[in-house]
Amino acid sequence: MSQSAAQPDPLSAALQDIDFSDPRMFQRNNWHGYFARLRDESPVHYQAESPFGPFWSVTRFADIVAVDSNFEDFSSEPTIVIGDLDDDMPLEQFIAMDPPKHDVQRKAVQSAVAPQNLAQMEALIRSRVADILDQLPMGETFDWVEKVSINLTTQMLATLFDFPFEERSKLTYWSDMATAAPEVSGGEADPEERQAALMDCLATFTRLWHERKGTERSSLDLISLLQKDPNTEDIVDKPMEYLGNLILLIVGGNDTTRNSATGGVLALNQNPGEYDKLRADQSLIPSMVSEIIRWQTPLAHMRRRAARDLELNGQQIKEGDKVVMWYMSGNRDERSIDNPNDFIIDRNNPRHHIAFGFGIHRCMGNRLAEMQLRILWEEIMQRFSHVEVIEEPRRVLSNFVNGYEELKVRVHPV
Repeated sequence: MSQSAAQPDPLSAALQDIDFSDPRMFQRNNWHGYFARLRDESPVHYQAESPFGPFWSVTRFADIVAVDSNFEDFSSEPTIVIGDLDDDMPLEQFIAMDPPKHDVQRKAVQSAVAPQNLAQMEALIRSRVADILDQLPMGETFDWVEKVSINLTTQMLATLFDFPFEERSKLTYWSDMATAAPEVSGGEADPEERQAALMDCLATFTRLWHERKGTERSSLDLISLLQKDPNTEDIVDKPMEYLGNLILLIVGGNDTTRNSATGGVLALNQNPGEYDKLRADQSLIPSMVSEIIRWQTPLAHMRRRAARDLELNGQQIKEGDKVVMWYMSGNRDERSIDNPNDFIIDRNNPRHHIAFGFGIHRCMGNRLAEMQLRILWEEIMQRFSHVEVIEEPRRVLSNFVNGYEELKVRVHPV
């Protein structure tokens, strides 16, 4: 697909002439009009042709909740992204499994983000955030994505995996490679580079697994948690399953927080009245964090497969059909959210959003993501009167990750 080719007009083009999987919609941030039309005219919409094959788009909040909450009829297997699995890299991961296998594998690592561990992590996160922010160059233009968003989330990932801290940049690289394949999300990753990166990830974590076997580690260490659980104690002997779950945990720990940490800065700059509200009342930070996550929606979609012939909002879906829940669209659905296109940091019910999903696959680390963002903004407001956006962001080319490559900013002291 040519990146410079014109996109059809969102208002006048026939719906069958619009490719709703086009990653340029998200990179150019012009997706709103296209999905508003689907919500109004064809909320469960069949697209017969796309670079990812035929699929249904589900775009209204209530319909997405119905699909996401019904794993019996809408299976997560074999994958949760719009593109099909690569035959050379048939990753298995619990987010793309149905019960009972999903449940036992998720349970093995769930305790890492249990309330007592989150409480234990808070002081560590705060000290790291303080260190990151104290090193920012006051009055100079720099890239917030690199200096803050990536730095913070990569340090957290290194902690959760007890990963060698000086090599933590590999975690970000592997995450980016995992989600950027053209056939997976319309990204631009070179297939050979991607395969090499994922094989390096597998080799590194296989070595860490064997080094840790039989040793006592931190209660946060995800590798040790997998080793201790009888359902996953031999997962290292199933390389595609081990790698798949590692990638799931790395991407899950990386993309949501990283892109929301950038999206919040952008949203406040685009809505200066809300920034004024925040300066006047910092007790709004927790509700603002939920609003940032809704407004950003770091993962644009999740995919399911119809397990039988069924009807959804008047449409007949056949067994085996690909069903794509557009979380970004659901979070802008005025049928379920008041003034959904407005960024409002003191909403009455700010956690009423779909960015974390629903049902058994609801984001495992959602409380950790919220905590990191809350601490980040508490520490920002102690230091800076304004994180000023200097130029338009550069966004990721992907129909899956709604993210940023660069956001140039300047910070001003309190």
